[in-house]
Amino acid sequence: MCLVVASSSSDHGASDKLKLPASEEYKLDQENSDGESDLLKLPAFKEYKLDQLRAATGGFSVDNIVSKDGERAPNVVYKGKLEDDGCLIAVKRFIGPAWPDTQQLMDEAKAVGQLRSQRLANLFGYCFEDDERLLVAEFMPHETLSKHLFHWESQPLEWAMRLRVALYLAQALEYCSSNGRSLYYNLNSYKVLFDQECNPRLSSFGLVTNNSGGEGRKLNYAMDLSFIPPECFRTGIRVTTEGVIYDFGTVLLNLLSGKHIPPKYALHLIEGKNFQMLTDSHLEAHFSNDDAAELLRIASRCLHTEPRQRPNATWVVALLTPLQKQTEVSSRVLLGISKDPTPAIQISNLSPLGNACFRVDLNGIHEILERIGYSGDEGFADMMQTSQLHDILNSQKHGDEAFRAKDFTTAIECYTNIIESGTMVSTTIHVRRCLSYLMINKAQEALLDAMQAQVINPQWSTALYLQAACLIILEMEKDAKEVLKEAVSLDSKTKGK
Repeated sequence: MCLVVASSSSDHGASDKLKLPASEEYKLDQENSDGESDLLKLPAFKEYKLDQLRAATGGFSVDNIVSKDGERAPNVVYKGKLEDDGCLIAVKRFIGPAWPDTQQLMDEAKAVGQLRSQRLANLFGYCFEDDERLLVAEFMPHETLSKHLFHWESQPLEWAMRLRVALYLAQALEYCSSNGRSLYYNLNSYKVLFDQECNPRLSSFGLVTNNSGGEGRKLNYAMDLSFIPPECFRTGIRVTTEGVIYDFGTVLLNLLSGKHIPPKYALHLIEGKNFQMLTDSHLEAHFSNDDAAELLRIASRCLHTEPRQRPNATWVVALLTPLQKQTEVSSRVLLGISKDPTPAIQISNLSPLGNACFRVDLNGIHEILERIGYSGDEGFADMMQTSQLHDILNSQKHGDEAFRAKDFTTAIECYTNIIESGTMVSTTIHVRRCLSYLMINKAQEALLDAMQAQVINPQWSTALYLQAACLIILEMEKDAKEVLKEAVSLDSKTKGK
């Protein structure tokens, strides 16, 4: 069975008690933003055949390598697709003598394989045949934190998304720790992955640690010495609970600065109160200085030179939770990734707005709606008093400001006040409220607004395009296709006039 996840972007689920599977599949209750339970279906941990994984990865083809250093990596990760159910998987292939003790690797993998969380790229199984040592996990399609933070192309990672990554990663560590897996091998920005809905997750591969001698066992692996915990220079490179928190602190520095800053250098800047040197200049002050200062304070605690003075994951979760911004906005929107076009829909001659709606590129739609402004069809009720007009225009102003700033909850409140007053009729307000609803995962409400905009102005293709976006999200592809055709036809008629 392949994993299907429908998780809220504002999921604040805390650590869940581990329940071992009693059958081939089991379900895990996970809290969502409304405090209710989502059912997360996952396959039970299993042993795979080498032929299965060889076929899934195209014979371990170089073209399917997704790990950081490609073929040069000491242990290579491949993207794969199982032939029996089409499920996408990630396959980690150990090279050389990384695990001389096969039984110990199997025991470690089985223990990690019992963990199930929406904060992890969960481990599905293993394969030990001939000389091959392979681990199988969920495939995360939207790259790593490193890619989005250090190697972005069109826009830097938004501040709200950085805070969400920090919280979700801390929640992952808290969940693992509460289930007896507090050690993590070389935690860094490459180990944070983004799932189908663009929610950040922690790779489960790093939880499989060669620690048969217990916590603190010395390990032999190459690392950048400027990033390892300072105690390692006294005791040797070891995986410890305190060391994992130190590594988490380096990730917090990554999120704050958008750079690979060695912790020792960062601590000098902290001590010198050189705050601006540590913040990402690409954010252009689109963040709260107080929040950034608090994040830096948490990072400095995690990077404390004395291991015993570092906090645990529960403490970090408690401090990061109140810092969260735009919790109602989906991770897909914050990450700036549009939905893959539905293959069943093929429409030509789409306008830029039509194309953005077809791809459900909500950020692109927002940019276009901001650019085109109001349609000029605003109407006011007769006999409106001056005070009423003032209140309506004030609500419109605040709503537009919130819409521009991507504060979609406030925008919805302001636009709703105008609509419910009955004193102003505007297709643009309905369309803007429609997009605001889409941004917070309320497609049904958004569809009603798009339909109402069409009722007000049947000749305005924008309303039809927004309807199509809503229908695609609601998985009503046939209806979306018909609406898109109607919008394209309306555009062509308008141009012909």
